[in-house]
Amino acid sequence: MSTEKKAAILVVGDEILSGRTKDTNSNTIACFLAPFGIALKEIRVVGDEAHNIIEALNALRTTYDYVFTTGGIGPTHDDITADCVAAAFGVKIDVRQDAVDMMLERYKREDLNEARLRMARIPEGASLIKNPVSFAPGFQIENVFVMAGVPNIMAAMLDDVAPRLPMGEIVISKTIRVPKLREGDIAHRLGEIAKQFSSLGFGSYPWFSAEGYGVQLVVRGRDKELIAKANEELLAMLAPFNLDLILLD
Repeated sequence: MSTEKKAAILVVGDEILSGRTKDTNSNTIACFLAPFGIALKEIRVVGDEAHNIIEALNALRTTYDYVFTTGGIGPTHDDITADCVAAAFGVKIDVRQDAVDMMLERYKREDLNEARLRMARIPEGASLIKNPVSFAPGFQIENVFVMAGVPNIMAAMLDDVAPRLPMGEIVISKTIRVPKLREGDIAHRLGEIAKQFSSLGFGSYPWFSAEGYGVQLVVRGRDKELIAKANEELLAMLAPFNLDLILLD
């Protein structure tokens, strides 16, 4: 039975769906999770509509070991993620003094107006996630981590998330960059190798540039010796083409 931990990301914001803002947070979280051996399995993007956020969060948190949300915890009227998380868990939400205390490290008390205090509203039972950039905290409730949408703030919050995650088996990968080869040239044999090493993951990614074209082959897994054997099979498959291969870890 697999003990692999699995995660999902829920990106919240109309600005992402409209294309005004690029979602770079998902890539940051994916890279962050890799050393913990946590496999990112799904990314969902929803707009600033409460029923969509709640529905998506409930689906993800009951499916995966961890859910990471980004966006919607700022001071404006459309920042409703915290309220939606509280609704999804069926708990109350209100301004928390420990969250206010964090914000007082940056703001004067008289500057904590109604809008800014929205960022100190935390669902009952949640623990705070420190924010060393703007000092408005995120929070964790059960297996859900709720963080800011601003990329540098979200990335800084991950420092406080890291100690809360168990260290699992790290996913290892080997990459072969092959010029002047198309996927169709090797698809059948690649499929056979993938079946032979069914516990590993194989990827085939075409690339095109000013210098030409090719394909990048990636094998991933947690068994170092098995990955090495699979990589040897891939190299043997490519040998008859007599191409200049680039081997990457």
